[in-house]
Amino acid sequence: MSAMKRRLLLSTPLVAAGLVVLPRLGRAEIDPARATTFIQSAGNELVTAINDPRLDLPTRRDRVAATLRRTIDIEGTGRFILGRYVRQASPAELAEYNRLFDDIIVRNLSARFGEYRGVRFTMGRSQQRTEEDVLVSTIVERPNTAAFSLDWRVSDVHGQPRVVDVIAEGTSLRLTTRSEYSAVIQRNGGRVASLLEAMRNQIAQLAAREGRG
Repeated sequence: MSAMKRRLLLSTPLVAAGLVVLPRLGRAEIDPARATTFIQSAGNELVTAINDPRLDLPTRRDRVAATLRRTIDIEGTGRFILGRYVRQASPAELAEYNRLFDDIIVRNLSARFGEYRGVRFTMGRSQQRTEEDVLVSTIVERPNTAAFSLDWRVSDVHGQPRVVDVIAEGTSLRLTTRSEYSAVIQRNGGRVASLLEAMRNQIAQLAAREGRG
């Protein structure tokens, strides 16, 4: 369990390289230009919020969180990651999982961008992966930190572009997090409750880290 927490804290839920096509339910073809514009707009919002000298840290965090929630298909990504255990979870467990996953992904992506002013966001190229997926590449630069690549996999979700996976330095959110979550459940007799406990502990560690920042 502790190894899982360390991996998640170090990598954020942005993990492992393979790209898998999601089920077609609710998906339609997306144009690369639309996906690129969507990510550029979201990136500009994030950088503006982080770099705004008029905003205190709690306000910056709130604005970054709001942008991420508008940009990412958090519920759909969370269900994909939970996989077959969606059917085993009780309605109460599934509701709690969705709440915890939302908190984790927002905190971790916020940390990826950083909370200190001086962040820069540069667009790279866009690639049509399938009719339903466009991969938009970006570079994030933070003060006193090496620049890193952040790629956004964009799909049409119920008529709107949404991020369905994030790949940081070749590491995919969905695939590694799905593997890690599944391993926690399997080691604990197939109990979804064991994953929820691990997620609560992770959030507590993330909150403590933010407090130190």
